[in-house]
Amino acid sequence: MSSYSQLLAATCLSKLVSRTSNPLPLEQRIDIRNYVLNYLATRPKLAAFVTQALIQLYARITKLGWFDCQKDDYVFRNVIADVTRFLQDSVEHCIIGVTILSQLTNEINQADTTHPLTKHRKIASSFRDSSLFDIFTLSCNLLKQASGKNLNLNDESQHGLLMQLLKLSYNCLNFDFIGTSTDESSDDLCTVQIPTSWRSAFLDSSTLQLFFNLYHSLPPSLSPLVLSCLVQIASVRRSLFNNAERAKFLSHLVDGVKRILANPQCLPDPNNYHEFCRLLARLKSNYQLGELVKVENYPEVIRLIANFTVTSLQHWEFAPNSVHYLLSLWQRLAASVPYVKATEPHLLETYTPEVTKAYITSRLESVHVILRDGLEDPLDDAGLVQQQLDQLSTIGRCEYEKTCALLVQLFDQAAQTYQELLQSTNSSAADVTVQEGRLTWLVYIIGAVIGGRVSFASTDEQDAMDGELVCRVLQLMNLTDSRLAQAGNERLELAMLSFFEQFRKIYIGDQVQKSSKLYRRLSEVLGLNDETMVLSVFIGKIITNLKYWGQCEPITSKTLQLLNDLSLGYPY
Repeated sequence: MSSYSQLLAATCLSKLVSRTSNPLPLEQRIDIRNYVLNYLATRPKLAAFVTQALIQLYARITKLGWFDCQKDDYVFRNVIADVTRFLQDSVEHCIIGVTILSQLTNEINQADTTHPLTKHRKIASSFRDSSLFDIFTLSCNLLKQASGKNLNLNDESQHGLLMQLLKLSYNCLNFDFIGTSTDESSDDLCTVQIPTSWRSAFLDSSTLQLFFNLYHSLPPSLSPLVLSCLVQIASVRRSLFNNAERAKFLSHLVDGVKRILANPQCLPDPNNYHEFCRLLARLKSNYQLGELVKVENYPEVIRLIANFTVTSLQHWEFAPNSVHYLLSLWQRLAASVPYVKATEPHLLETYTPEVTKAYITSRLESVHVILRDGLEDPLDDAGLVQQQLDQLSTIGRCEYEKTCALLVQLFDQAAQTYQELLQSTNSSAADVTVQEGRLTWLVYIIGAVIGGRVSFASTDEQDAMDGELVCRVLQLMNLTDSRLAQAGNERLELAMLSFFEQFRKIYIGDQVQKSSKLYRRLSEVLGLNDETMVLSVFIGKIITNLKYWGQCEPITSKTLQLLNDLSLGYPY
């Protein structure tokens, strides 16, 4: 029989057992289930897509018949017994057995549109309570057995078995335990709601150790899956432990992270790198800074994480989508500083400025490389830039005087070079574009750090530093506006509007203290003595934009949005 005929038969049977009207009788479904298991057991070398379709058929029958009884026996629930004979046979049979459990876990976890959601949750809850922990334990035991042997991972079947075991472990840990059906795109807010009955697996450090050991012993074709499992394990709900247990668990977790950072040879693989960045982000999303600083190796680990982050930011062209997780970690760490009560030093005053500096300087250094090599400009991805700037706004306010001194120094250098290029008769257009690109990043970043001001934590000195930054951006605006009749830079203008929006939120409106040191600095440098004069600068910019950029929809739209926001902040 051809493989495609087998696939067609399996697919048709899947549709038959799935139909809600006129369903197949129980005896027929039991017969199909038994036939599929025997067919797979006697033909371990079927085409992969046929095996997959048959396993899918088994999973579908099992899920939909979960509550079906025959003589007081739930006939479809003996899933581990169903696969035991596969696990005691050849490697090929083992792979089929593990894949059956993995596919079944996935199938029961996913709601389908043809059956009511209440029925899906009832089945998922029953499966969770009766079978899932046994499946997870079996998976971990098989992984321990496999890692204890001298595996030949060049052997396709042994490699395949480990792959399926890791997928099975991940599917167990990724199960929707309490029916929240979290949106997978909201990756980093999720907590894994492990049932209390699973406590033993997490109180025993050997489970955590198993996955860290597997990461170090497996090749990059498998290790990202190990890290995905570790991300889930690191995210188990806090209430699973008491304080002492949580501290012990966190200590083992941090030790594992330290070991990866101290032996980073697998991290250049993009998939490993991405999953490891997610793991680092979970350290802070699920644990408090006060808990982290009490871990024995905390000073060494925070140093290694800072070095890793700085190196990652400097290699901006490598895995740009992973940077979000690193910035998320540092944003959460920086935001926790005012609240930490532990006596142990958190050392963030040492390392956060290094992260801020690495982000800012790497963005500036990327400009000429992007132009030279014709690469995609990250500034064109407004959503990504805004997300990173939101994160930087918190990170940069930690040790703000260092952030401010760095921005003043870099801005003055770039603005001076830009002015010299504009005055020179033999400057190249490419050089001017590079400086405009650098200034664009600086204006965005200045807007972000000003927007990161938190009223209760701000001092007069910090407001004066904001004044230094605002003066420089307004001086640059005067220069670029004076040239609009000849030339303008759309990205730089959009950065200016982003800056104005942040400035407006923090320093303009009824709620702002007018005695702010920022206004004193604006008065000294630019002669803007009060808020009314600053407002006239806003209005002047809005008019200029509408006059010169009327054909540019993004600038016009954001300019009108700024006007609208300003009008809402004042009584008529």
